[in-house]
Amino acid sequence: MKYTQYFLFVRQRSDRTIIREEWILKIINNPLKTEVQTDGRIRKWSFIKEVGKYLRVILLKDGETVHNVFFDRSFKEEET
Repeated sequence: MKYTQYFLFVRQRSDRTIIREEWILKIINNPLKTEVQTDGRIRKWSFIKEVGKYLRVILLKDGETVHNVFFDRSFKEEET
């Protein structure tokens, strides 16, 4: 995976050190939801069973460089 310098810096925070690369890959390849921001960055979410939380991955416009990853407390699954 490719990462921005920002991601590598923020990943050192105590609340982010538990985030596994396998979870990031899972979300990139099989997201529950995807949105494109106005700046072209791509948001992807999925539920991580091991921690019982939704994880958001933000990619750059190229769709493969990870810019940010965090547990999203405000994410709600859309009901169908």
